[in-house]
Amino acid sequence: MAELKCGVKNCSYNREQLCSKGDIMVGGKHACNEDETCCESFAKRREGHEAFTSALEHPSRVISIDCEAVNCTYNSNYKCVAEHVDIHGGGADSARETNCATFMER
Repeated sequence: MAELKCGVKNCSYNREQLCSKGDIMVGGKHACNEDETCCESFAKRREGHEAFTSALEHPSRVISIDCEAVNCTYNSNYKCVAEHVDIHGGGADSARETNCATFMER
């Protein structure tokens, strides 16, 4: 479990830079830098719609993160073991426009 800060303002799961999904998947199986990663759990918020909530009634600061980025220092058996994770992507329209800013190549 990692402390997650989400900078993807228009993700349906983002509430005050916290995630209300409960868990996320970071993609980028062959990533060698943060730009080659993404938040596979991204869901674009539609105008006029409330943010999604999942199993969590309130967003959480600490979250389970599955990770496909096998070249990342923090990947241990497809789980993120970083203490803190930053997801970037401002006004992303798709998961590919997001990234894991915490990624560090082994």
